[in-house]
Amino acid sequence: MSITADTITWKIGSKTILEKVSFAARPGEMLGLLGPNGSGKTSLLRLLAGLKRPHSGTVSLDGRDIQSISRKTIAQRVAFVEQHATTNANLRVVDVVKLGRFPHRSMFSAWTHEDEMAVEQALERAGMASKRDHTWQSLSGGERQRAHIARALAQTPREIILDEPTNHLDVQHQIALLSLISDLPLTSVIALHDLNHAAMFCDRLMVLKEGSVVACGTPEEVLTTELLRDVFSIDAHVELSAHHGRPLIQFKRSDRRKRGA
Repeated sequence: MSITADTITWKIGSKTILEKVSFAARPGEMLGLLGPNGSGKTSLLRLLAGLKRPHSGTVSLDGRDIQSISRKTIAQRVAFVEQHATTNANLRVVDVVKLGRFPHRSMFSAWTHEDEMAVEQALERAGMASKRDHTWQSLSGGERQRAHIARALAQTPREIILDEPTNHLDVQHQIALLSLISDLPLTSVIALHDLNHAAMFCDRLMVLKEGSVVACGTPEEVLTTELLRDVFSIDAHVELSAHHGRPLIQFKRSDRRKRGA
């Protein structure tokens, strides 16, 4: 297995945010993390990235407790793309992407050909090579997200963790970004709000409700009318899309106004 969580619990003060969460992300798969606001998605992702320590239970990389692994080693292997990453507006795109090489370098090491190749390949793979010399402040929202993906790829990780990377993007850039992530030869764990996008791109889905896992499996197994009603409090019809063969959710409008009134 790649990343695994074994009965992890995490609290803020006396409030339990995650309770006995267990799952395994398989090598090379795209695992979508779903749940209402406040269900614990961001907290779980930060635990998986080694940025928080669970109160109980363990997060493991290939069977090794992540708390026994150095921060530098984790950063060489696991890339984390946060929802609201702060970036200096005056930096060029290529300089932002170069930050991804820091885990592979010591304080006094020289920039190497390997570093240069990792940056160039990351820019190319994320579709940002033509923007390499543009300043951060000149980029659109979609371009900034792709630059963050490029920085993560420059780490040459085996796993990439993303916290709602499509927020604030128009639909064109949402689809483009999810297509990019799904084509990466990496294990990815990604929190998403759009259920249809999750069904379309993810290999498996895991659903959180009030800090606990209530479902985990393929999109066909997870996205049922019963789950949508229980977890998201919505009425919907689920069918297989004629275009991609994945579940397609058609939401029912709850408008009680009398027409023609």
